Amino acid sequence: MARVAVEHSLSEIRKMLCENGYDVVDLGNWQQVVDAIVITGQDINVLGDQNKTITSAPVINAEGMTVNEVFHAVNVRLSPTEHH
Repeated sequence: MARVAVEHSLSEIRKMLCENGYDVVDLGNWQQVVDAIVITGQDINVLGDQNKTITSAPVINAEGMTVNEVFHAVNVRLSPTEHH
């Protein structure tokens, strides 16, 4: 099961991910390894330089996106690589 850290204010996105089998944790809970991070644009600096050193997980900026668009973005980034 993929673990996604989601900014606290994104409750609809948290709900959508949980309902579709993702393990959702609070953003900033770095005791746990995450597979992706979902944030809003205004808090993009919340990760600071930590993003480079603590996690290599993709960061998805949800600003201006619908819940479905964010869900799709998470799925695309976490899907297994296609066979060539």
